[in-house]
Amino acid sequence: MKNQSIKNNLDWICVIIYSLLVIMGWLNIYSSSLSSMEDTFEKQLIFIVLTIPLIFVILSVDGKFYEKYASIIYGISLLSLAGLFAFGKTIAGQRCWYAFGSFTLQPSEFAKAATALALAKYLSDTQINLKDVNRQIQALAIVFLPVMLILPQPDPGSALIYSIFIVVLYREGLPAWYIWTGFLAILLFVLTLVLQPQYVILLALLVIVLVHFKSRLGDRNIVLSSILFVLISGFVLSVNYVFENVFKQHHRDRFNILLGKAVDMKGIGYNTNQSEIAIGSGGWFGKGFLEGTQTKGGFVPEQHTDYIFTTVGEEWGFLGSLFVIALFVGLFLRIIYLAERQKTKFSRVYGYCVAGILFIHFFVNIAMVLGVFPTIGVPLPFFSYGGSGLWGFTILLFIFIKMDANKVNEW
Repeated sequence: MKNQSIKNNLDWICVIIYSLLVIMGWLNIYSSSLSSMEDTFEKQLIFIVLTIPLIFVILSVDGKFYEKYASIIYGISLLSLAGLFAFGKTIAGQRCWYAFGSFTLQPSEFAKAATALALAKYLSDTQINLKDVNRQIQALAIVFLPVMLILPQPDPGSALIYSIFIVVLYREGLPAWYIWTGFLAILLFVLTLVLQPQYVILLALLVIVLVHFKSRLGDRNIVLSSILFVLISGFVLSVNYVFENVFKQHHRDRFNILLGKAVDMKGIGYNTNQSEIAIGSGGWFGKGFLEGTQTKGGFVPEQHTDYIFTTVGEEWGFLGSLFVIALFVGLFLRIIYLAERQKTKFSRVYGYCVAGILFIHFFVNIAMVLGVFPTIGVPLPFFSYGGSGLWGFTILLFIFIKMDANKVNEW
């Protein structure tokens, strides 16, 4: 009777969208793999088949388990990330995987779900007020601990994903200035790379002066405005040093190409250029399944992983791409709807984490493929090749589906 109840209460809209995305992803991996001698489509099919028992396990576990043992799951995920420095396998300069013979496992893909569980557990256990600075620090520590372990691997793409948790925390009461500070830092960083630092500082001074006089602020706020100006100036003056000494050469090249400061269609900019050609050549209706010339010719490197969407654009065209995007957007909105109807903070916060993680993966990957974001190795959920990614996203989503099916909100 319990299994029958779970089956009846499953959100089949999420399950169907998930299934469609996985199947369509495999079809595109199959198409993009035909130009090479690799058997990636066969391996991906094995990964997909193995998700079936994985889903059954997730749905058979008592929903209370995920809340009760969230901290332990999070701790295990941190240990798995830390263990990479001693036992990890280096591939393409990144120490991100554990190797078991020919099989590799990337723990950062599973750490996202673990961090979401830990954050939801922390926010729901204590009924905390995120206006409290100490609570803010503790919540942010949960988010940034895995980031500190992922960045040195180095894996900036995976680390970037964790920024979406700030939006979730904002939803639960974190002051808005955290988000505005992040946006301002990104804006100043980009402006400094495009303009000279002194011009950016002058522009910041003009904005602060205008805001000050328009708001008719008092003497106390003159001091605050001065401190803000000093902080902004210090940040701007540090940008070039960080860019030249902290960023790796290939990161600098990608930013320079993205900002139009360099052109390298045969080197670092080759992937993006070929990606844009492939997508643009698809037209409205695409060239047809297995008929993409860029795809069949193997012109787009890493097409079965980070650049899988180029196959969609070339072979399925604008309308096919729009359909895939609509499926993703429909999944995000459905998860948010389900999260909003939860009555416990734990399941609600976790639901928002799920929607956020899937969204930022989707947004960054599509932006990267279209050439409006640097290439940083962020896979497209359920589409890109890889067992760790597919299983990580599946675990992330189906834990929430289980919560909703078991009516965790009513316990």
